[in-house]
Amino acid sequence: MEKPLILLTNDDGIRAPGLAALAQALDSLGEVWVFAPDRQNSAVGHGVSLHRPLRVEPFAPRWFMVDGTPTDCVMLAVRGLLPRRPFLVASGINCGANLGDDVTYSGTVAGAYEGMLLGLPSFAISNVSYQPRLWEPAGRVAARVAAHILQNGLPPEVMLNVNVPDCPDEELAGLSVTRMGRRNYQDEIVERQDPRGGRYFWIGGALPDHYAETGTDFAAIEANRVSVTPLCRDITAHGCLEGLRTALESS
Repeated sequence: MEKPLILLTNDDGIRAPGLAALAQALDSLGEVWVFAPDRQNSAVGHGVSLHRPLRVEPFAPRWFMVDGTPTDCVMLAVRGLLPRRPFLVASGINCGANLGDDVTYSGTVAGAYEGMLLGLPSFAISNVSYQPRLWEPAGRVAARVAAHILQNGLPPEVMLNVNVPDCPDEELAGLSVTRMGRRNYQDEIVERQDPRGGRYFWIGGALPDHYAETGTDFAAIEANRVSVTPLCRDITAHGCLEGLRTALESS
């Protein structure tokens, strides 16, 4: 019986240890193929490279590096380069949390989101530490989530965003299905001068904090629990439709 094809991508680049950990964790569940960026692509969001050609180079057996974004990787793989359609798309394991509003910036989440747009069950997974000590616990969570999806599927036009505390299995307090929390970003624009007198800018500032709300992905991580957040394709503000129709369509 043919094994299900599982497509992996990430935004930390093809040499990232989290990607290797994810491939190892899912290897027993199917035939793993990897299409990942050739360099760091964090915070590129759902970007697509429309204005330049893309190069795809072999990296290892069933591993390919792409000089583009995570979205490019999934699009190229699914629409033309894989030998058959995948059963599952998994993106990660990211180095650093993708919680709350982070999902709008995250290349990791975008890789899974593109899989969802292509009609494939998809999930993104992150270790919440920016300097992870352990990859194996997140790998085991990824295998658990992947096995569930392969057996049960996901609702149409829904993907999962998974975040895992950076701690041993015995310190994890469980798993919670959560909603998105809200970040409190504290970005600063730092202006500098280059050696030729030109101006350049860094977007920096303190690490963002968040608003304390029960039932959120942040609350789960603070309780040392794995957070699994279902994200949907439709981002319409349905509660505003009737009021806007009344105000604008009749004017």
